[in-house]
Amino acid sequence: MIVTVKEMKNYLRVDFDDDDVLLSDLIEQGQQICMDVARITDEDEFEDLQGTKIAVQYAAAYLYEHREEADHHQLVLDLRSLLFGVRKPGF
Repeated sequence: MIVTVKEMKNYLRVDFDDDDVLLSDLIEQGQQICMDVARITDEDEFEDLQGTKIAVQYAAAYLYEHREEADHHQLVLDLRSLLFGVRKPGF
Protein backbone atom coordinates (compact mmCIF):
# COMPACT_ATOMS: atom_id res chain seq x y z
CA MET A 1 0.00 0.00 0.00
CA ILE A 2 1.12 3.51 -0.78
CA VAL A 3 0.08 4.83 2.68
CA THR A 4 0.81 3.16 6.00
CA VAL A 5 -1.62 3.11 8.90
CA LYS A 6 0.84 5.22 10.89
CA GLU A 7 0.94 7.86 8.12
CA MET A 8 -2.86 7.81 7.89
CA LYS A 9 -3.25 8.25 11.63
CA ASN A 10 -0.88 11.21 11.48
CA TYR A 11 -2.85 12.70 8.56
CA LEU A 12 -6.09 12.31 10.52
CA ARG A 13 -4.51 13.29 13.84
CA VAL A 14 -5.73 10.05 15.39
CA ASP A 15 -3.69 8.96 18.40
CA PHE A 16 -5.49 5.74 19.42
CA ASP A 17 -5.24 2.22 18.03
CA ASP A 18 -8.91 1.24 18.10
CA ASP A 19 -9.50 2.02 14.41
CA ASP A 20 -6.26 0.59 12.97
CA VAL A 21 -7.98 -2.27 11.13
CA LEU A 22 -10.65 0.06 9.79
CA LEU A 23 -8.01 2.55 8.64
CA SER A 24 -6.08 -0.20 6.89
CA ASP A 25 -9.22 -1.25 5.03
CA LEU A 26 -10.05 2.35 4.12
CA ILE A 27 -6.52 2.96 2.82
CA GLU A 28 -6.86 -0.10 0.60
CA GLN A 29 -10.29 1.01 -0.62
CA GLY A 30 -9.12 4.60 -1.10
CA GLN A 31 -6.16 3.43 -3.17
CA GLN A 32 -8.40 1.27 -5.35
CA ILE A 33 -10.80 4.17 -5.94
CA CYS A 34 -7.87 6.44 -6.82
CA MET A 35 -6.41 3.87 -9.20
CA ASP A 36 -9.82 3.50 -10.87
CA VAL A 37 -10.18 7.27 -11.22
CA ALA A 38 -6.64 7.55 -12.62
CA ARG A 39 -7.34 4.58 -14.91
CA ILE A 40 -4.18 2.83 -13.74
CA THR A 41 -4.20 -0.89 -12.99
CA ASP A 42 -0.55 -1.39 -12.02
CA GLU A 43 -0.05 -0.65 -8.32
CA ASP A 44 3.70 -0.01 -8.66
CA GLU A 45 3.15 2.44 -11.51
CA PHE A 46 0.47 4.22 -9.50
CA GLU A 47 2.67 4.50 -6.40
CA ASP A 48 5.52 6.05 -8.42
CA LEU A 49 3.40 8.95 -9.72
CA GLN A 50 3.47 12.36 -8.09
CA GLY A 51 0.46 13.29 -5.98
CA THR A 52 -1.04 9.83 -5.70
CA LYS A 53 -0.16 9.41 -2.02
CA ILE A 54 -2.03 12.59 -1.10
CA ALA A 55 -5.01 11.47 -3.18
CA VAL A 56 -5.14 8.13 -1.35
CA GLN A 57 -4.87 9.90 2.02
CA TYR A 58 -7.66 12.26 1.00
CA ALA A 59 -9.88 9.37 -0.12
CA ALA A 60 -9.25 7.30 3.01
CA ALA A 61 -9.80 10.33 5.25
CA TYR A 62 -13.06 11.16 3.46
CA LEU A 63 -14.29 7.60 3.86
CA TYR A 64 -13.25 7.58 7.53
CA GLU A 65 -14.83 10.90 8.41
CA HIS A 66 -18.04 10.27 6.42
CA ARG A 67 -18.63 6.62 7.30
CA GLU A 68 -22.35 7.13 7.69
CA GLU A 69 -23.15 9.52 4.84
CA ALA A 70 -20.35 9.40 2.28
CA ASP A 71 -21.16 11.01 -1.07
CA HIS A 72 -19.14 8.76 -3.38
CA HIS A 73 -20.01 10.81 -6.45
CA GLN A 74 -18.51 13.93 -4.88
CA LEU A 75 -15.47 11.95 -3.72
CA VAL A 76 -14.83 10.76 -7.28
CA LEU A 77 -15.15 14.31 -8.61
CA ASP A 78 -12.67 15.55 -6.00
CA LEU A 79 -10.25 12.75 -6.83
CA ARG A 80 -10.49 13.52 -10.55
CA SER A 81 -9.25 17.00 -9.73
CA LEU A 82 -6.44 15.71 -7.52
CA LEU A 83 -5.37 13.09 -10.05
CA PHE A 84 -5.90 15.17 -13.20
CA GLY A 85 -2.18 15.29 -14.01
CA VAL A 86 -1.67 11.52 -13.88
CA ARG A 87 -5.05 10.32 -15.15
CA LYS A 88 -4.80 8.26 -18.31
CA PRO A 89 -7.07 9.19 -21.24
CA GLY A 90 -10.36 7.33 -21.59
CA PHE A 91 -11.56 5.35 -24.55
